[in-house]
Amino acid sequence: MVPREDGRVRPRLLNECKGSLVGSRCEFVKAYQPERPDELERVEAAGGRVINWNGYRVLGVLATSRSIGDYYLKPYVIAEPEVTVTDRTDKDEFLILASDGLWDVVPNEVACKIARNCLSGLAASKYPESVAGSSAADAAGLLVELAMSRGSKDNISVVVVELKRLKSRKARRQNGTR
Repeated sequence: MVPREDGRVRPRLLNECKGSLVGSRCEFVKAYQPERPDELERVEAAGGRVINWNGYRVLGVLATSRSIGDYYLKPYVIAEPEVTVTDRTDKDEFLILASDGLWDVVPNEVACKIARNCLSGLAASKYPESVAGSSAADAAGLLVELAMSRGSKDNISVVVVELKRLKSRKARRQNGTR
């Protein structure tokens, strides 16, 4: 998921990742879950099956329908990402890009609220012993800690990108200041 100079965001996600553009909307990109109707249809059209065995899985094995690896599940699991183009608005504050290790245990709205509170400095002022600062890295770290505390059993990767600070830095550069 990449913020672009032209004011658009072009997400390209694979595996069990999802992104949120926070501000004018919250959920942005859905994970490639094999039970999604469009993904289920694609897997079955390729000759595969989606089996509900402790969660929906391609051939009863993999809980995602698109992946860079997992060659033994080709052609049912593909490495082609969905690409969408979304126009950004002035209300867009930040992006959260995370693996299912976060999204399996933290609802989208909760993650958005926690990241917003961290970036605004509210979390650090309220909980100075637990939250170090108000940067994007601090927000991502806080979300990882939350997922671990909620018992996530999967890998947890989180990136937070502050769009408003990026916009203000760009404006300062255009005005010749730093």
